[in-house]
Amino acid sequence: MSGRVVVVTGAFGALGSAVAWAAAEEGARVALIDFAATPPAGLIEACGPDAFAQGGVDLTDPAATQAAVDAVAERFGGIDVLLNIAGGFRWETLEGGSPDSWRRLFGMNVESTANASRAAIPHLRRSAAGRIVNVGADGAVKAATGMGAYAAAKAGVHKLTEALAEELKADGVTVNAVLPSIIDTPANRADMPDADFAAWVKPADLAAVMLFLASEKAGAVTGALVPVTGRV
Repeated sequence: MSGRVVVVTGAFGALGSAVAWAAAEEGARVALIDFAATPPAGLIEACGPDAFAQGGVDLTDPAATQAAVDAVAERFGGIDVLLNIAGGFRWETLEGGSPDSWRRLFGMNVESTANASRAAIPHLRRSAAGRIVNVGADGAVKAATGMGAYAAAKAGVHKLTEALAEELKADGVTVNAVLPSIIDTPANRADMPDADFAAWVKPADLAAVMLFLASEKAGAVTGALVPVTGRV
């Protein structure tokens, strides 16, 4: 990843922070984009002196997303990799839930991924090895109770990944997605305190798979939905 310009959306969250840090550790020049106004303490410093952060970006707004991505390209002279980590989750049954949840989760997961990808495509085409890696969900392959809206949204990410891979394959830009099960984050531990945390997917392990797909070595892989499920 040395010298490659990597854009991470949702970069201020638990997974986004881990991926951004791992990319920087491999020598990437990292741009961090998030809806939150400010990054966690120490994150920018951990990503190196070239790190570029933009908070307060609404990725469901195409114009705001375009402006943020273009600012990255201007800062670094281009973009090589887009890692679409921004998203959201809500557990609720269909009968007891709200129609607003479906719109909200579609926006947070599908629209954010589509908007960031659309904004990045012209820049990625100019890269010698353009890459997009999305975050889907194993729970969208076989949904459980209370996962209807979330699973439907992540299934949209899966199909967007496949369609975009076909759209861009002639340009040398690959598009893939990782499908994690439960990620070992502080929020998930708080929500499921009695679970076996050792069975969950560590953010660093998921980051390693994403960075392989983002690397020049993965040029023959596109349109793949890669399960990263730990022992769940």
